[in-house]
Amino acid sequence: MTAKTKKPPAEAKKVDTAKARKAIAKARQIGDTIFVRDFIVDCNVGVYAEEQGVTQKVRFSVEARLASDIFSLDDEMIEVPSYADIIDSIVALARGGHINLVETFAERIASGCLADTRITAVRVQLEKLERGPLRGVEIIRPATKAAAREFGRG
Repeated sequence: MTAKTKKPPAEAKKVDTAKARKAIAKARQIGDTIFVRDFIVDCNVGVYAEEQGVTQKVRFSVEARLASDIFSLDDEMIEVPSYADIIDSIVALARGGHINLVETFAERIASGCLADTRITAVRVQLEKLERGPLRGVEIIRPATKAAAREFGRG
């Protein structure tokens, strides 16, 4: 093909998509958020004697902020992180054996989310629903003022 001939349709679409993505990303100042809210799982968690060897219901809420240049342009799952991955991570951790502290559980969820470089910040909340009053932990990672501002806390 000479420089004056048209590009094949597939190649032209790739160029158009790349240009469109770049233009949209330039205009976006904040990233989107994917989330899982009020997901209840039976977990082996707790440091007290009465929490050892038994499960208790724990409610999870996770919000993951995406980088501003991460979004779906072509309506394809591969373009963005999936909330299904967050759910799968929570279930895998819950099935992975006893965890003493809800703080440790939250840190592991946050680390899993941030392993996907398209995610820039994450808020994880765990609440124990049994054995007394509602209690738990909320963490924001990375633990920076900028990340806290992403979630309205700073």
